[in-house]
Amino acid sequence: MSSLHANSMRVPRVLIIAGSDSGGGAGIQADIKTVTMLGGYAATAVTAITVQNTLGVSAIHPVPPDIVGGQIRAVLDDIGADAIKIGMLGDAATVEAVARALEGVAVPIVLDPVMVAKGGSPLLEDEAVGALYRLLLPRAAVVTPNAPELTVLTDTDVTDEADLLLAAQELLAAGPAAVLAKGGHLEGPTVVDWLVTHNSQQRFESPRIATVHTHGTGCTLASAVAAGLAAGLPLASAVERARAYLMSAILAAPGLGGGHGPLGHNFAVR
Repeated sequence: MSSLHANSMRVPRVLIIAGSDSGGGAGIQADIKTVTMLGGYAATAVTAITVQNTLGVSAIHPVPPDIVGGQIRAVLDDIGADAIKIGMLGDAATVEAVARALEGVAVPIVLDPVMVAKGGSPLLEDEAVGALYRLLLPRAAVVTPNAPELTVLTDTDVTDEADLLLAAQELLAAGPAAVLAKGGHLEGPTVVDWLVTHNSQQRFESPRIATVHTHGTGCTLASAVAAGLAAGLPLASAVERARAYLMSAILAAPGLGGGHGPLGHNFAVR
């Protein structure tokens, strides 16, 4: 092996399976920025092209499932991956294609169950929820739902921190190794997230930042966790670093657009 190839293997590799956001604030674009800023190498399999800006999603063009699966296999067969982040999948056929393409893959999978865009547009068809639950949840090293997503996945109301923790424990029974339940949608001056595994519970909290520039927060957090796992960090440490990165990126938001603006992913190089 040449020294060039030997050196490249030391870079934590993250394969991102998600949709494209034309506004650059969420999806594949946010994922690439996050992984890059945290010292990793980002490869991608695009599941959908969205017509999107800070004001919302106006159209979605799905990528054919066989092309999604082909992208995954092309990356894994050549470049490889130390962790995989899954975001927007859109429909059941895509969920199934991703599951098939990942058969036999042993690296940690971070599953962000993207269901609704920040502006309210649905990003996962109803029939796809069952496929996600059946085919991908049991394979996840960690799944990262927010409160509304937990409500859908567990069919329980999540209105406060106690609900958040209980729903996370219920979702854990579906098979993932861990659940990072995000409390950003709940009210209060503090944002509380719970990391629940089969033998531990860990509470993370941070002051709520008063801003409308929160587009792509879920994508960013999940990709930051994946970057940490790819680098060999324990899950709790990866979550802690990811939350710190997310808070800094929110504070560094450039203030673009007339709606939910993007984060300042590149704050560290300003």
